[in-house]
Amino acid sequence: MRYYPIFLDVESRACLVVGGGEVGARKVKTLLDCGGMVGVVSPEVVPWLEEKIQQGVVELKGSHYEERQLQGCFLVIAATDDLELNCRIAQDAEKRGLLCNVVDYPQEGNFILPALVQRGALTVAISTSGKSPALARQLRQDLEQRFGMEYSDFLELMGAIRERLLRESQDSRANKERFHQLVESPLLELVRRRDYEGVDRILATVLGPDYSLKKLEIPW
Repeated sequence: MRYYPIFLDVESRACLVVGGGEVGARKVKTLLDCGGMVGVVSPEVVPWLEEKIQQGVVELKGSHYEERQLQGCFLVIAATDDLELNCRIAQDAEKRGLLCNVVDYPQEGNFILPALVQRGALTVAISTSGKSPALARQLRQDLEQRFGMEYSDFLELMGAIRERLLRESQDSRANKERFHQLVESPLLELVRRRDYEGVDRILATVLGPDYSLKKLEIPW
């Protein structure tokens, strides 16, 4: 395995994307979705990105890259169509000990971005270690068919159960068994079918009568 797989917390951290085209804009969107404080460097930007800049959601750091723009950054993505520039950005980032991804040339940076399937709190990441982005995209499309939006609702429910159960019970072994029973039960399928009475029956059976969608304040 060439890369060490992690999920990175970028919330409220300064992130820089050099390149304002369609690829750069996709990187900006993902960083924003994860709570990053995003700056962009580019002489031109696509309309979506221009809108975010005008709204103050994204900061335009300049039209052309300069090493000083890396000051205070946690992470940088080189997403221009100039390989020489992208490599220089990666070298500058390496000198400063920063995380850096170089679009299309992963060997030039120190991390790569996987293809993602996202369903609410569920994130499935697919990586071919940079050897075949096309296969990663194909696998992502296959998994998007496999994992529907019921997983988002199911995890919303499980998160509410976990928060309450861990607050009320310190018996870690019993709690683990309850979580296992819920995951092994038909609960996910009932959520998919919107059978809320069935959901409540399973919650009451596994967790007791004080657990229901209403009592957990799940707004379905």
